[in-house]
Amino acid sequence: MTSTGPDQPEPPAQPFPQAPKTNTLAVVSLALSFFIGVIAIVTGFLALAQIRARGEAGRGLALAGIIIGSVATVFTALVVVLMVVFAATMGTVFVAALNGIPHGLPSSASPTPHAGSPNAPDASTEPSGKVGTADFDAGYLTVGTGPVTIDVYFDPMCPFCRQFEQTNGGSLALAATNDAITLRLHSMTFLDRLSQGTDYSTRASSALTCQATLNPELTLDYLAALFANQPAEDTEGLSDDELVALVPGGASISDCLTSGAYDAWSQANTEAAVTGPLDGAEIPAISGTPTVLVDGAVYRGSLTDPVEFAQFVTGAFTP
Repeated sequence: MTSTGPDQPEPPAQPFPQAPKTNTLAVVSLALSFFIGVIAIVTGFLALAQIRARGEAGRGLALAGIIIGSVATVFTALVVVLMVVFAATMGTVFVAALNGIPHGLPSSASPTPHAGSPNAPDASTEPSGKVGTADFDAGYLTVGTGPVTIDVYFDPMCPFCRQFEQTNGGSLALAATNDAITLRLHSMTFLDRLSQGTDYSTRASSALTCQATLNPELTLDYLAALFANQPAEDTEGLSDDELVALVPGGASISDCLTSGAYDAWSQANTEAAVTGPLDGAEIPAISGTPTVLVDGAVYRGSLTDPVEFAQFVTGAFTP
């Protein structure tokens, strides 16, 4: 029998179990994830390996560092790509200017009155359906099938629209043709009143629509040509022959333009944009040009800062 008397020594006390040490790299990974995503990812994976080998704590911190670092890295990469594309576009415009590419054509010739042509669309019939890049039922031209939708409302005679096009048009065209975005073009006719009775905005919008139906792959090239050769406000604008001459190859738009087949459609689109509603947009109707929407959100930044616009577009790619 074992004695429990006063002379019997007490058994030694059992120490409390100690919590495992938190892995240092796990803490570093989480801290860096908000600033340097790539390093946070690397240190996070190193931390997981050390935790498994040493039995240390901090697995959750390492995983959080990896996840946050990955999101930050993807976001940074998108911003960099868009900034590079916009910078390249600006370089192209600058080089073109140095080489003397003209930005205007003489506008002394009067426009040809629009009349029917045997080879032109029937102007008496309301256009419908989709032809080329023209979506007649929806009321716009569309290029690309990307996840982010960018709507650009512009007037061919609007000088501020020209600023936006020359700053961002090349990058938007590149993104649309590569299906990174869905670009929807809304050509307005606000400034017919500033073309000395020739309805230049309507005729230029119709010319763009003719191009969209006859040479759809060159829709954006023709849009760029319209702005590169934009006439000044309070002038007659370009004649029909001059508008036809801007076509950068492909089928001639002459018969289509002189028939006036898309004049009424262009004017109806303007009326619809002014009165609204604009489906999916944060504004009920547009009040001027240019108006640019990215997934329905209005861009209110600089028309001549490609980086600011690129950052606005990038925001639509991230939740």
